[in-house]
Amino acid sequence: MKKQITLVLLTLMVFACTTNPFTGKKTLALVPNSEILPMSFQQYDQFLSEHQVINNTVDAKMVKKVGRNISLAAKRYLTANGYAEYLKNYRWEYNLVKDPAVNAWCMPGGKIVVYTGILPVTKSEAGLAAVMGHEVAHALANHGQQRMSAGQLQALGAVAGNIAFMDDPENQAMFNVAYGVGSDIGVMKPFSRSHESEADRIGLILMAIAGYDPVESVNLWERMKQLGGQAPPEILSTHPSNQTRIDNIKSWIPTAKAEAKKFGVTSFKK
Repeated sequence: MKKQITLVLLTLMVFACTTNPFTGKKTLALVPNSEILPMSFQQYDQFLSEHQVINNTVDAKMVKKVGRNISLAAKRYLTANGYAEYLKNYRWEYNLVKDPAVNAWCMPGGKIVVYTGILPVTKSEAGLAAVMGHEVAHALANHGQQRMSAGQLQALGAVAGNIAFMDDPENQAMFNVAYGVGSDIGVMKPFSRSHESEADRIGLILMAIAGYDPVESVNLWERMKQLGGQAPPEILSTHPSNQTRIDNIKSWIPTAKAEAKKFGVTSFKK
C-alpha cells in the first residue's frame, strides 16, 4: 500500500502540472480550473449578497477603474507573450465592500473585492493599483489552485506515513506530530510566502503596464509597516515580513518599468 501511494504521489507531481505564464515554471494543478472557477463565481455572488457593496461613490468608481486597468494590463501582457486565450474563462468583477478590515482579495476567475478599510492606507489611485495588482496576480498565477493541490499532497503524505507505522502506534503518533509541524513550517508556509512574493513581482509588472508608478508599491508597504502590530517571525508566517517585501519590490522596480516600456508606457501616474 505504501508503494502504491508513493507511486500515486509521483504520478500526480509529474502529470498534474501547468505552466505559469509569468514565470515559465511548472506548477501543481491537481484540481482543474473547470472545477474551481464555477465554485469561485458562486462563492463571490454569495459573499456580495451577505455584505454591503458600495456603488456609485468616488471610491467605488475608482475601484472599478483601477480594476479595469489592471485586467487590461494582464490581457496585454498575456497576449504579447503567447497566452491570448489564458483569460477566456475569466469573468472580471470589481466591487468595493463596506468593511473596516485593511484587506482586498481576488478570487480565481477575476472576482475582486476591496474593503473600505484599506483605502486610507492606499491613499491614491496608484496605491490602490499596487494592492489590486497584487491580488489579481494571485489569481493569474493560479495560487489558489496550487494551494489546494499542495494540501491534497500533504494529506496523501500523512496517509502514507500512517500506513507505514500502522503496526507501531507509538512511532505513528510521533510521525503525526513531526509530519504536521514539519510539513507546515518546512513546506506549506514557505510555499505560501513564495506565492506572496510572486504576486508582489507580477503585480508590480501589471500596475506598471497599466500606467501606475511601481514606486507607489514601496510607499504602500511602508505605510503598511507603520500600521504596526505584533507579527510572528517570518519563518512561522504565511507572508514575508513587510521589510522583506519592501526590499524585494525595490529590486524589481527597474524590471517592471522595462516591461511597461515594451507596451509604450514611459510615464507613470502616482
